[in-house]
Amino acid sequence: MIGALVKKVVGSKNERTIKKMQPQVDLINSLEPQMQALDDEQLRGKTAEFRQRLEQGEPLDDLLPEAFAVVREAAVRVLGMRHFDVQLVGGMVLHQGKIAEMKTGEGKTLVATLPSYLNALTGRGVHVVTVNDYLAKRDSEWMGQVHRFLGLKVGCIVHGLNEKQRQEAYGCDVTYGTNNEFGFDYLRDNMKFALEDYVQREHHFAIVDEVDSILIDEARTPLIISGPSETSSELYYSVNRIIPSLKKGEMIEHRDGKIGQSVKEYTGDYTVDEKAKAASLTEEGVAKVEKLLGVDNLYEPGNIEILHHVNQALKAHALFKRDVDYVVKDGEVQIVDEFTGRLMPGRRWSDGLHQAVEAKEGVKIESENQTLATITFQNYFRMYEKLSGMTGTADTEAAEFQEIYKLDVVVVPTNRPMQRKDQPDVIYKTEKDKFNAVVEDIRRCHEKGQPVLVGTISIENSERLHELLKKKGVPHNVLNAKHHEQEAFIVAQAGRKGAVTIATNMAGRGTDIVLGGNPEMLARRQAQDAEDFEQAFAEALEHFKPICAAEREAVLAAGGLYILGTERHESRRIDNQLRGRSGRQGDPGESRFYLGLDDDLLRIFGSERVAYVMDKLKIPEGEPIEHGMISKAIENAQKKVEAHNFEIRKHLIEYDDVMNRQREVIYQQRREVLAGENIRETVDGIVTEMVQDMIDTFCPDKVPAADWNWKSLIDDCHAQFFLRPTLPEPTPDLTREQLEEVLIEQARQRLDEKRDDFTPPVFDHLMKVLLLQSIDSQWKDHLLSIDYLKEGIGLRGYGQKNPKEEYKREAYELFMEMMGRIRQEVVQKLFRVQLVREEEVEKMEQEERQQRLAIGRTGGPAPAARTPKVNPEKIGRNEPCPCGSGKKYKKCCG
Repeated sequence: MIGALVKKVVGSKNERTIKKMQPQVDLINSLEPQMQALDDEQLRGKTAEFRQRLEQGEPLDDLLPEAFAVVREAAVRVLGMRHFDVQLVGGMVLHQGKIAEMKTGEGKTLVATLPSYLNALTGRGVHVVTVNDYLAKRDSEWMGQVHRFLGLKVGCIVHGLNEKQRQEAYGCDVTYGTNNEFGFDYLRDNMKFALEDYVQREHHFAIVDEVDSILIDEARTPLIISGPSETSSELYYSVNRIIPSLKKGEMIEHRDGKIGQSVKEYTGDYTVDEKAKAASLTEEGVAKVEKLLGVDNLYEPGNIEILHHVNQALKAHALFKRDVDYVVKDGEVQIVDEFTGRLMPGRRWSDGLHQAVEAKEGVKIESENQTLATITFQNYFRMYEKLSGMTGTADTEAAEFQEIYKLDVVVVPTNRPMQRKDQPDVIYKTEKDKFNAVVEDIRRCHEKGQPVLVGTISIENSERLHELLKKKGVPHNVLNAKHHEQEAFIVAQAGRKGAVTIATNMAGRGTDIVLGGNPEMLARRQAQDAEDFEQAFAEALEHFKPICAAEREAVLAAGGLYILGTERHESRRIDNQLRGRSGRQGDPGESRFYLGLDDDLLRIFGSERVAYVMDKLKIPEGEPIEHGMISKAIENAQKKVEAHNFEIRKHLIEYDDVMNRQREVIYQQRREVLAGENIRETVDGIVTEMVQDMIDTFCPDKVPAADWNWKSLIDDCHAQFFLRPTLPEPTPDLTREQLEEVLIEQARQRLDEKRDDFTPPVFDHLMKVLLLQSIDSQWKDHLLSIDYLKEGIGLRGYGQKNPKEEYKREAYELFMEMMGRIRQEVVQKLFRVQLVREEEVEKMEQEERQQRLAIGRTGGPAPAARTPKVNPEKIGRNEPCPCGSGKKYKKCCG
């Protein structure tokens, strides 16, 4: 009550934030005549003036009014577009490192030119992040005109660029690119062997377009760079063959009279939990799988790999649907982004799931990969000194943005009042009734000339609706992952008179729907194959302008763009993004969602109450119900799902934070090694640590020197440093510190001898290479160990232990073990390395060639090939091969 009263008097926090910016907006407006009076050269000269003032110590914030006024005037001259006052507010929000929520059609792309110009004046680079290559390229060319006019360099990072092109793009003042490319470039940089090969500079300031899509929807999927592992694909096919013979069951809960408690029973061979997106075998299912695969016990340690394959194959068949979660295109399984409806070529599900889906669809199974480098979007974008974002829908996720990224959301008012009418949802008993009603509504709108944008949540539903409309003779366009290439054109023309457009999802499309159609895009499409493009484009534009203007009037009279949702998405933001396509810049519009009791959202999260109401009201088949309570129940179901998904993302980042600290340590070490500074000091430090470890192990404190394990100490020195040290007499007054000093001195002396054998520059380079190789190979193995740890850590909860704390502890132990292995590997190689003459190398290579030729002629190994030593004990696949090759047993004689 008191809160509502205070809000009424002083306004909400959001209103107060906007109000504080009004004086700045007034100041920018007052500078407009002054900027208009400058010629192009003088306006461009402002950039050099601003940079000079920054060098003299003037704060960046003090330059804001003038810089924004300069960008506004440049946009008018170059693009013919003038920033509205609300766009200036949006620019200030971004500059402050916050998220600007601006409705669709309010010109977010133009808004980004303001803070990107201002922050680029520092010379440290600005990254403008978009959701796909098309938008990155379009914005860098379109909005980049403003920056280039003002003397800034503009770059663009898209798929397919080489290293030199990437370096040039990152070296620019403003760089446009996709979230995936920025993240992968960071990972690739930290796998390189020379600092001059790095493409990225520092992470200074990022503006993330469609920030909710990138930082929330995609945050559950980490970026992974992987290399092939040695897993055979045959097991995937074998397991896949048996899954169709398993019967789906369900969990039945009943009260047992004997024990007086509720008991759960499972029918069939497996059950599916759609809320948790999990599938699991029942006891009958386990027995059936064991019989089909000829396995005695599926849960024996030796069969753990088979069990893993069975679980993934079960998921692939029970939870992953073709044309919903993925499509099969050109003989490949391509993932469909559940939020944007776009294909994600090159992205693969991890942990063997993608291979299981490939086996299910009968396409070629690509080899399973091992992680070489990985990072989540959360941790990548938190590296930026200043982060901001813009979207049409962020307020519903404001709590998550604040908790994970420390980002405030500011809702920027629209330039003109919103006139769209959002109608209440209508709900039908069956999906068939719902689709019949949808088709009838579309036909009615089409006949009166009102454009309709239909939102579906899967490719499957898009295709179904397409068939129904075809039967009714209603002309329409389908926009889904299968028609990705024509996306921008189809979206831009969705506002034409009587147009019907079916879209899988409208998240982050980045193209405005203009009522009456976009004459520029129509003209460009018509002129694209002409010899003289410029002339053909100009003629086509003159032709389409009056047509689009006349159509606009007809569409306005028909009620504007009608948004029709065939199902509610599990996230309110996605529904709001679809609705937001209508009513841009004060245009009229309308929206309505059609639902069925068997829709996934209602079926899984709350149809019982709605179904009860429909039965009580005796709603006949084919009749809809329209009630405020229905909309409330649906909103509550969506809130439940959003909260559940937030917990998943929070859980992911809590685990990844542990890895992130380790990643930062390793990548920092790599950079120091690559910089080449203090390499000798680094190696000396490693030698010192190893000597200290030896003394701690063999010369315990408070034990007399005579009782120390001298033999083992000498043996370990030989094993590590290839050195049999000269040790002092074990007198009673000999201290551990004195012994440590003697050993370190002798080890360093041995290292100096090696250095002189090779000449110092060669040896320094060798130390650098060995350090990098050891860090990279051990880090790769560590990532694999962490994957295994993560996979089973949840089971610790059954032992009354906190899985998160257990994960932190064990991950730390694994990391320290890895650091120990790096030290050991570097030292052992450095102290053993031999200088070989060129003629000896040639002789060795010649012998190897002759051996390969002998194998080729006989079809078997040459007589001189090595033979493994006989070892009566069973050798583990990952243990060193007993033949002495130094390789793992599975890669050698195994």
